[in-house]
Amino acid sequence: MPTKKFKPMTSGTRFRSISTFDEITRGTPEKSLLEPVKKTGGRNHHGHITSRRRGGGAKRQYRRIDFKRDKQGMAGTVAHIEYDPNRTANIALIHYADGEKRYILHPRDLKQGDTVMSGPGSDIRVGNCIPLGEVPLGTVVHNIELKLGKGGQIVRSAGAGAQVVAKEGEYVTLRLPSTEVRMVRRECCATIGQIGNVDHELQSLGKAGAMRWRGRRPKVRGVAMNPVDHPLGGGEGKTSGGRPPVSPWGQPEGVKTRKKKKQSNQYIVRGRRRGRSTT
Repeated sequence: MPTKKFKPMTSGTRFRSISTFDEITRGTPEKSLLEPVKKTGGRNHHGHITSRRRGGGAKRQYRRIDFKRDKQGMAGTVAHIEYDPNRTANIALIHYADGEKRYILHPRDLKQGDTVMSGPGSDIRVGNCIPLGEVPLGTVVHNIELKLGKGGQIVRSAGAGAQVVAKEGEYVTLRLPSTEVRMVRRECCATIGQIGNVDHELQSLGKAGAMRWRGRRPKVRGVAMNPVDHPLGGGEGKTSGGRPPVSPWGQPEGVKTRKKKKQSNQYIVRGRRRGRSTT
């Protein structure tokens, strides 16, 4: 969707740009597919803050998305294209022939009134969900399963799309948006096409209040604090800290914390950093 820029009438609108929502056909969601969302403020079940800088924000309801696309062999019609406050991509409301309604991620160029299918043998058409083994080479897909039957786990954000680059034996090789090249079993399903709302990355919030609407609170630099509040605080005049970035409790920030998982890394042909192979 194109973006709309505001006239610089105020400081908040000078750099602000939002989506025009041209693709949206309805402003109210399907009530039968809504669930309540409880805000945590970044606190766990003990009431302790475990994720800082969260709180406030506009109220929202969760839309149940059909990531599994397990309604196989039954045609569905795109009834509406809607906005989802819980993700960057838009969603499409599908009416199936048996009367059931489901939400799916809205692919690019899928319009109101189009028909979608899922399951082996479906046509290679935008919005259809088929096993990766049946997808032709060079095709762009999204909402990709990593485990058969678990539902799509990767390539689900606005404008994202992975390309099928090779097939060998029981695995299909994909080039992900991060440039990572990864193998996925050919039985796993994926949806044809690129996810819509590709201009999402061109949007600019324009003011701090727009981030507060999204439930994000301000972040204060450690070097701007007092020594009692942060290890980087204090000093005569403005200081740069003099040590690597750390949390208020002295833990290093910006370092990798993910443990190497052989079960996952063995399927990565080429990593996303410096083209390093993990095999």
